[in-house]
Amino acid sequence: MENTQTLREIQADLLSGKTTIATKVEDYLKNIEATKHLNIYVEVYAAEARQRAAALDKKIKSQPDDLGALFGMVVSIKDVICQAGHGVTAASKMLEGFESLYSATAVERILAEDVIIIGRTNCDQFAMGSTNENSVYGATLNAADPTKVPGGSSGGAAVAVQADTCLAALGSDTGGSVRQPAAFCGVVGMKPTYGRISRYGLLAYASSFDQIGVLSRNVEDVACLLKVMAGEDAMDSTSSRQEVPDYEAVLKANFSEKKKIAYFDTAVNHASIDADIRRQTLDLIARLKAEGHSVEAVDFDYLDYIIPAYYVLTTAEASSNLSRYDGIRYGYRHPDARDLQETYAMSRTEGFSKEVKRRIMLGTFVLSAGYYDAYYSKAQKVRRLIQDKTLEILAEYDFILMPTSPSPAFNLGEKTSDPVEMYLADIYTVQANMAGIPAINLPLGTHESGLPIGVQFMAKHFQEADLLSFSNYVLREIL
Repeated sequence: MENTQTLREIQADLLSGKTTIATKVEDYLKNIEATKHLNIYVEVYAAEARQRAAALDKKIKSQPDDLGALFGMVVSIKDVICQAGHGVTAASKMLEGFESLYSATAVERILAEDVIIIGRTNCDQFAMGSTNENSVYGATLNAADPTKVPGGSSGGAAVAVQADTCLAALGSDTGGSVRQPAAFCGVVGMKPTYGRISRYGLLAYASSFDQIGVLSRNVEDVACLLKVMAGEDAMDSTSSRQEVPDYEAVLKANFSEKKKIAYFDTAVNHASIDADIRRQTLDLIARLKAEGHSVEAVDFDYLDYIIPAYYVLTTAEASSNLSRYDGIRYGYRHPDARDLQETYAMSRTEGFSKEVKRRIMLGTFVLSAGYYDAYYSKAQKVRRLIQDKTLEILAEYDFILMPTSPSPAFNLGEKTSDPVEMYLADIYTVQANMAGIPAINLPLGTHESGLPIGVQFMAKHFQEADLLSFSNYVLREIL
């Protein structure tokens, strides 16, 4: 039976003796086995999860006052997030067999609060992709329809929650990589403000965009995890010193405040958007208005510039970040290479997928002499324009409402031959990363095709508490 309980409800059952953590772990392991055909996990930590569950069940009986805030929560982590003594490969041949010597700060913090990590999930290689087809382990399939993609790059994380193989999942979001698969799989997916969660231990794709995010079935569990993971970290100079609010407490407050919400007519009526997604988005807008909220269309002239600027900037950063994987300092070394040049060329040619090589080459091109000012410098200026306009809108409105994706999940292999069409799947999610603001996907409902679809809300920097509170209200009262 599908689990709809929140963590706090599970904890109440554990403390009352109604169930045990060992029982919950076994249920998840059974679901993992039953959904192996979906190719969700790169590695399952069954023995470790059972051992930790037994220890925590003993602690519930003997030391209930010493339990961590997240006891009873079983999570998965994306194969780009480090855990000491465990493999992390970014779904690539380049890092085949690599075992991390340290844990990401986010992982350390949740483990300290008695989380159980059940395994690491499949993803697009080095977090580059929108379909989870670009993986050395093969594609992950959508549990709603295995002929469809689950979205990417955190597709494995989204399906892990969708298929009830864990209570929540950690993913990473560079341009929508948590929110877009959350929409395709019908789950909640949040990207916090850039710097809200430390990036230490997250394999880098584009350092000024990457952010660890959370996927779950409900807003409550996202709030629980964010509360633990957020905060300054001496190991990450880009982590924020902003005080971390009690995200869980704001959800318990009775929500009665009427909000001002903006939406872009250019987005809702964009030529590329699916007709049923447009209809259901407009229906949500009408329901919010009926509840007394102000929902207004505002001008945003930069929508069609977001994707080109984003891919210029992220590929440039990827070109720099992935230069360390050369077969000498890090990563796979080709056994037949005879000299230094062949070591570089053959190791990187075989170690990286076609899509990763495409982005490295594009990034190297836009950073090269003669093209830097024409592309990279100009894209940075466009990013600033997008950020300034977004913050200008959020100075007047509480939230921006946007479809999460222009279409529901599409067929496997449908867009692999056309990278530009694939990149355009991110048209609605990239803005939050360009501006560094928090954004969340909420399940909007079911498309006429029977597939899940989503809607997203964006807020000002570090306004996760307001965003979570409003999202919880929308899921409970509006949708």
